Amino acid sequence: MENIKVGEIFTNDQGEEIEVLAVVNMEGTEYVAVGFVEDLQEEIEEDIDIFFLKVNQDGDFIAIESDEEFDRVSSAFDEIMQED
Repeated sequence: MENIKVGEIFTNDQGEEIEVLAVVNMEGTEYVAVGFVEDLQEEIEEDIDIFFLKVNQDGDFIAIESDEEFDRVSSAFDEIMQED
């Protein structure tokens, strides 16, 4: 699979559309921040749920398994979001 780009939309197993909000490569592993398209399109004042996922060798999104890895990835995305 080719590189995942910000703005790409995918459909999960439940048929929900998910948009890539940010991509970061850490130590040779690609991670994405994603949100549900439906939530992103609604003009709501509440915080929108953003999820961090790992991209495996096949280009599929998989869950981040350890708290340590999640914390590193979350911090990296926080830095990206603050720059924008």
